[in-house]
Amino acid sequence: MSIVDNRRATHDYFIEDRYEAGVVLEGWEVKAIRAGHVQIKESYIIVRDGAIWVVGMHISPLPTASTHISPESTRTRKLLLHKEEINKLIGKVEQRGYTLVPLNLHYKNGRIKMDFGLGRGKKLHDKRDTSRDKDWQREKERLLKHDTRNRKD
Repeated sequence: MSIVDNRRATHDYFIEDRYEAGVVLEGWEVKAIRAGHVQIKESYIIVRDGAIWVVGMHISPLPTASTHISPESTRTRKLLLHKEEINKLIGKVEQRGYTLVPLNLHYKNGRIKMDFGLGRGKKLHDKRDTSRDKDWQREKERLLKHDTRNRKD
């Protein structure tokens, strides 16, 4: 069950591989995410000190958050992966010029997981081609739907 999707990611990047990772969260963050107060549109993923971190994921604290903590809505959060996966991702990101892009947050067995992709940035002409192809597919579906309605046998 998806919590939030990053539709912008497929517009800006060619996603080649998808990975799933757990996210290290505090209690108030889990409650806020379950209430739908999260955005991953502006976030990105970095590799630092042999670990993978998500930066810029905005979680708005609930008004009922505890009084003894001061919630930081855009703190850097660690992603949980196996060491072999981390090493493979580090090699691809540093040597081949790929980027790690958050794709969505979802529930899996009661836990909050993040899907992220190994992507290569699109140029402006690639974005135009993708947009043109989507428009043509939409138009083609509309024409076929219209054609089957007016047919009289």
